[in-house]
Amino acid sequence: MGSYGMLARRIVETETPVMVKIQEVIRGAGDAMSLAQFLSECSSLTATCSAVHNPVAPQMHPLKFMISSGVVYWQPPEQALEKVKELVWEPSISRYGADDGLPELRNALVKKLREENNLHNSSVMVTAGANQAFVNLVLTLCDAGDSVVMFAPYYFNAYMSFQMTGVTNILVGPSNPRTLLPDADWLKKILLETKPAPKLVTVVNPGNPSGTYIPERLLKRLADLCGEAGSWLVVDNTYEYFMYDGHKHTCVEGDHIANIFSFSKAYGMMGWRVGYIAYPSNVEGFGAQLLKVQDNIPICASIISQHLALNSLEVGPDWVTEQVKNLVINRSLIMDALSPLGKDSVKGGEGAIYLFAKLPDKYHDDDFEVVRWLASKHGVVVIPGSACGSPGNMRISFAGLRENETRIAAGRLKKGLEELVRDGMLQ
Repeated sequence: MGSYGMLARRIVETETPVMVKIQEVIRGAGDAMSLAQFLSECSSLTATCSAVHNPVAPQMHPLKFMISSGVVYWQPPEQALEKVKELVWEPSISRYGADDGLPELRNALVKKLREENNLHNSSVMVTAGANQAFVNLVLTLCDAGDSVVMFAPYYFNAYMSFQMTGVTNILVGPSNPRTLLPDADWLKKILLETKPAPKLVTVVNPGNPSGTYIPERLLKRLADLCGEAGSWLVVDNTYEYFMYDGHKHTCVEGDHIANIFSFSKAYGMMGWRVGYIAYPSNVEGFGAQLLKVQDNIPICASIISQHLALNSLEVGPDWVTEQVKNLVINRSLIMDALSPLGKDSVKGGEGAIYLFAKLPDKYHDDDFEVVRWLASKHGVVVIPGSACGSPGNMRISFAGLRENETRIAAGRLKKGLEELVRDGMLQ
């Protein structure tokens, strides 16, 4: 067995990140590169558009269009970036900061939570992205062997966070097959029957991977059920600004509730890695325990990234709303591309940046093979539902490409799905 036998079992038995698998799919064809890689290597918008509309232009590789990654196509607000440029040579940028975040950023976030999210009794810890925020909470709230609850389709990184911290009794609950909303009646039953009660229940709202928005009444019911059972509720609000068709995002607050937020998607700050936890101020010692985890993982989020976050907050949510409005066309394009699967096969799209689509029944156990086939045969990349606890489905993102690029990706996807339904995975 060699040195492999000395690796920690909890990490060896943790799922391989689906995005790592997707990167391997993209690399699988030697003459292909991902759109993200390609765009970074183009020196001008003209060159980009020319190559995108002519994917086999001289000396350019054919492209695989990624509608898999949970990213947006925009960068942070220009005025916020300009302010950060002026700070590069400031000595404090290269030093450690307060573990829980720059005081001025935390103050601004507390104000934002009160005014935008109706959270009035929450303290803030700034983290290196929402994923790290979730890990901080798992390490602070859960012990190895505790039971926890998720709902399929679930966010794959959250599932992995439980696995790698020794929380392996993961109770995966069902969602409504029509809406993909979490089944509150199942949760009530499992919270009553499981002894001791599950330590933590988690949801993403609006959903990743589902794109489904949990309405306020249902969210409050989930919170009440957790409170009655003595379980924590952790709500990931990463996509709070990504709401469509008149839906309004809401949060819940309580001494058993922690909320997670992120700058990554809203302000186009994926690579800057800034998120934050809003945890109950009235729970004695909660902040002190979170600091133990924080000091041993990042110490603090990147200082220059925190300044960019603060500058972006000053630009305000209206800037984000303007960006999000442009995604409605992308969503429509992808919805049309999924039409070969049948109308009832596509769920979500009320919020976040995802649609969740059911493949023909015969591919229930082969969704990753369908993903490989779509990438290699049709040059478009999606996420298999099996990575989210829902085999036989796929997650499609509609925010990572501009409209013209989305049209090309949607055309490829539709052609591929028409062939899949009609003839199967022909090579």
